[in-house]
Amino acid sequence: MFEKLFTPIDIKGMHLNNRVVFPAMGTKMAAEDGNVTQQIIDYQVARVKGGCGLNLSEVCSVHTPSAPRKFLGIHQDSYIASHKRFCDAIHEAGGKCGVQLWQGSIAAGMDPKAQILVASDMNVHGYTIPAVTIETLHEVVECFGQGARRAVEAGYDCIEFHCAHNYLPHSMLSPGLNHREDEYGGSFENRARFPLECIRAIRAHMPEDMPLLMRIDAQDDYFKEGLSIEDIIAFCKLAKEAGVDVLDVSRGNMITAGLKYEVPPIDIPNGFNVDNAARIRKETGMLTIAVGRINTPQLAESILEEDKADMIVMGRAQLADANFCNKAKAGKIDEITYCIGCDQGCYDGFTDPTMPFITCLRNPYLGKEAQDILHPVQHKKKVLIAGGGVAGLEAACILKERGHEPVVYEAGNHLGGQFLTAGKAPRKNEMKEAALSYGEKAKRLGVEIHMNQKVSDELIKEIKPDEVIIAIGAEPISLPIPGADGKQVYQSHDVLNGMTETNGHCVVIGGGLVGVETAEYLKAHGCENVTIIEMLDEVAKDLGSLRKICVMESLYMNQINSIVNAKVTEILPDGVMIEKDDKEEKVLCDSVIMAVGSKARNHETLSKACEELSIPYHIIGDAKQARRALHAIKEAHEVARAL
Repeated sequence: MFEKLFTPIDIKGMHLNNRVVFPAMGTKMAAEDGNVTQQIIDYQVARVKGGCGLNLSEVCSVHTPSAPRKFLGIHQDSYIASHKRFCDAIHEAGGKCGVQLWQGSIAAGMDPKAQILVASDMNVHGYTIPAVTIETLHEVVECFGQGARRAVEAGYDCIEFHCAHNYLPHSMLSPGLNHREDEYGGSFENRARFPLECIRAIRAHMPEDMPLLMRIDAQDDYFKEGLSIEDIIAFCKLAKEAGVDVLDVSRGNMITAGLKYEVPPIDIPNGFNVDNAARIRKETGMLTIAVGRINTPQLAESILEEDKADMIVMGRAQLADANFCNKAKAGKIDEITYCIGCDQGCYDGFTDPTMPFITCLRNPYLGKEAQDILHPVQHKKKVLIAGGGVAGLEAACILKERGHEPVVYEAGNHLGGQFLTAGKAPRKNEMKEAALSYGEKAKRLGVEIHMNQKVSDELIKEIKPDEVIIAIGAEPISLPIPGADGKQVYQSHDVLNGMTETNGHCVVIGGGLVGVETAEYLKAHGCENVTIIEMLDEVAKDLGSLRKICVMESLYMNQINSIVNAKVTEILPDGVMIEKDDKEEKVLCDSVIMAVGSKARNHETLSKACEELSIPYHIIGDAKQARRALHAIKEAHEVARAL
């Protein structure tokens, strides 16, 4: 199956078993000093064993003064040893590996001690970062060359030059960022000078038969006077002459809303950048890698069949399932755990200083590959699971795979819980499919499931299980204000589940994730006017940054109004009264939708029954505390592993 995807390819002296590329993605798994850790090796090797064709390291700093801590480095000879261990491990597992050489420009600012190099003077919060000097540019060029020398010595099979995402080479090339008046600014030829010098320096330290890849943006997004795709094609032709063999065509930048294209969330269409890659490939005649939310083998295969690319980046697809490639090649597509573009564990995890390293909603043991062994049980237990949401089902599947006897009781008529409801919001069909897949997997494993049966204390006493997992989820919160019980007042969950119809003018109380998505849903389903009322100073405050960009753009395009710093004090038959800036005003509407959050369902009866019978019990997911699915699934996973 998927013959094109799993056809070998030779690039100069490098032979790849298939066309799948695991790209360079930040993990926060590097050592404090920038060396490769065993954690990174285990993480990468798991994807090699999973069948990936080419594994790229995450970004590697080449320039010592601008090398941020906790980022991989190859800017000194002392780093060669850890990179050699990385390469040796990849090769021993049967894979091929490349290193991504990088100078991060403003991204280096994640470490306050690292030097920030920018193409032109840049004002940041009232402080001007001065433009990089010509002397430092020459220094960085030499550093790229020396980084290549070290990579060759470490044993890498190829090298990738990072010339995208407004890192320094891309910034120097882009007229949207480069406003210099010296020999490195102004004309296209001048702006191309620095990245071409870097390419030549890298190529000069590489064997002739070693491939040089280049990551490039297809175009500049949201930059005034930025690079067009025509500019990129012209530059790629020059890069080819300078020694680049393969184009890795990406998109996005760090300082505009174009950030959404770097780690595209569920809101961005699958394969959104493929046609750009196809055009660049056609007009340059170069081997090209397609990038951009390509998360199924079917989509990857179709891109290759249509001759739009030569290889496919499948990054987060392999974060969600390290065995993605092996399963796809064997035709076991129903067994693949698919990335849904939630960004909760990968991008949000990378930017969240409280998280030690990235994780994945669909793969809680990402970054823990050395521990990712499901140990069979010595003593089989019957485990009653109250609730068939994703937390309860995740626990059931892990328990079943280990040899326990889980029994799931779901009070409703469908599996998936609130995760399924969330999947009914606009642009979130992949989340809906993922919610359903948890139930399908449980059934495939042979988990005993009872629908439309609520767990009671009597049921626990009747079954007398060895352990109980309480995963009954959360329920919507209703505001205790006058008029909240009116017939024109609905809960957001009922709206998203299609249990009620609204039209005309609608007010949504609550501007968090659920509120803004409910507002979008209402607008898409015929409501004439939709207004969000939020107590905080902005809406969508609980969304990750990339999803927030997409949602806020959607609110604007759909002309959905929002009133912030406002409190609803009363619901009337024809509107709501709000308090804003110490003044009262009326917002007219036909319907009111509550979207003010959820609270854990009361589990006191169940926990007391367990205590009376001396049955160990575990409260997981939203039943413990209403929060993101990432945390609920991880909690379920951990509990099931420990039983």
